[in-house]
Amino acid sequence: MSISFSLDNVRQPTHWVQIAFLTIAVLFNLCLVIQVLTVGLAYFYNPDWWKIHVWLVRGYGGLSLILLVLVFFSSFPRRVRSLTVSMPIFLGLQFLTIHLKSPLPLGVLHPLIGFTLFNTSATLVHRTWQLVYPKPNADNEEI
Repeated sequence: MSISFSLDNVRQPTHWVQIAFLTIAVLFNLCLVIQVLTVGLAYFYNPDWWKIHVWLVRGYGGLSLILLVLVFFSSFPRRVRSLTVSMPIFLGLQFLTIHLKSPLPLGVLHPLIGFTLFNTSATLVHRTWQLVYPKPNADNEEI
């Protein structure tokens, strides 16, 4: 019995990598939602929630790096790759706008970058969901 092994088979994305990627992307997105909620709680209810906000970003920031590795481990569409690459960049900009002392008030960009990060993450989940669970062809659907 001979096993045929071609380079095309190696380059095809495996379904389990796509599912792992989607799972981590959804978890990242949920962490962003919780982080936004903790900001609201810290600002409008109790400033102690700020500690959780800071803890969350330190905790889930590594997920963007895992996604970055996975997106190049398997062949994903270019749009998914670009969204994935942009997330650690946005996280880095978030960090800089809070911690970099500058004569320019860079902190005012922090919420805008945060909303851009959330939009990027939600779009990534949506695109990856469509890839992992494609809709059946309209011709094949039952009426």
